[in-house]
Amino acid sequence: MYFSSIGTMGVKSGQRDAVISILTRSNPALADIGCLVYEVGGRDDDPNTVYVCEVWESEEAHAQSLELDSVKETIAEAMPLLTGDFGGYDFMVAGSPLRSE
Repeated sequence: MYFSSIGTMGVKSGQRDAVISILTRSNPALADIGCLVYEVGGRDDDPNTVYVCEVWESEEAHAQSLELDSVKETIAEAMPLLTGDFGGYDFMVAGSPLRSE
């Protein structure tokens, strides 16, 4: 069963695009460790929030990704631009109308 996370990150005023740029840099190691989807974006009516949608092969794969040096470096670079206001939900994916499993 897949693991998914839908999250929000509060960003300092005027820093949303910088955070999106940091989080969307190519990182093939994520796919290698089991990331199936990692989408990052924002909303025009919410300029101080970044939205992230992730789907992983397993919860363990997600946890392992946090140990990758490349992920640690990305987090360290983004942290000074964040407010510390995080939200969201994690859940186990039950299925999808887009695939037969």
